Amino acid sequence: MIALIIGIVLIGTVAMGPMMSNVETPKYNLVQSDSNIDIRKYESIIVAEVNIDVKNEDALAEGFRLLADYIFGNNATKKDIAMTAPVLKQLNGDTWNISFVMPSEYKMDSLPKPLNDRVKLKRIRAKKFVVIAFSGRNSDYNLELHEEKLMKYIKSNNLSVTGSPKYAFYNPPWTLPFMRRNEIMFEIRY
Repeated sequence: MIALIIGIVLIGTVAMGPMMSNVETPKYNLVQSDSNIDIRKYESIIVAEVNIDVKNEDALAEGFRLLADYIFGNNATKKDIAMTAPVLKQLNGDTWNISFVMPSEYKMDSLPKPLNDRVKLKRIRAKKFVVIAFSGRNSDYNLELHEEKLMKYIKSNNLSVTGSPKYAFYNPPWTLPFMRRNEIMFEIRY
């Protein structure tokens, strides 16, 4: 009986991460694919973003907390906004930019105004990215390993990129590492 209960709990834990990650993601057209590296053209999106001036390891949690507060009703209409994936993280100078993509049903004028002045709404034009997808934790080691693979691909394919890497995390933290979806992306310069 105990083994059955433990088995049910383990199966529930394994299944919970992917089920919780079954949310809207940004739309894109696949231009080219090579194993786990894609070139994608993303449609225009709206993001809610915050700039976080803390250490790397604390930036994602702090930014997520502020953005979650906005989408869970700390806004002018007190309206909840559906969760999407991924959570995006990018270093801009000395500051981390953490953002959520807003559901596609919204336009800039239909999104509730954030009550926290640190949360900004921003339209991002359509862009092309080179992206590497991988599983595992979002540890510095795992990110550096895959960023290095992506940089080799960029160089060997003579791609011109701009800006710093953008890190995309699709799953809640309790998702087992081998079931997580992570991505690193660089904007391709036209």
